[in-house]
Amino acid sequence: MSKLNCWEYRRCGREPGGHRVDQLGVCPTAVDESADTINGGRNGGRVCWTISGHFAADGEIRCATARELATCMACEFFTAVLKEEGIDHIVFVQPPSPRPASLDDDGLAAPGVA
Repeated sequence: MSKLNCWEYRRCGREPGGHRVDQLGVCPTAVDESADTINGGRNGGRVCWTISGHFAADGEIRCATARELATCMACEFFTAVLKEEGIDHIVFVQPPSPRPASLDDDGLAAPGVA
């Protein structure tokens, strides 16, 4: 059995070419290449809670299902991924984005960089 991505499991239609893209736009989870292969998914498809859900780094919940729930941990898809991956192997967060070249070693803007 192949591992489903969130948009396949939920059938939300917000993946590129999906039936609800014109109405709701493409979900960032479906196109986030930085999370590709995490938990065996395509793009952010198996770590959606960190991109479009309650654990998104920017705090914005973009998933309709997540908006209805108190936490992504109550989502059937989250539970399915947890069961498939196992508690010892599931990746809960996506890796950090590469550091912008404009930052020096202490994380502050380098001199002369606005």
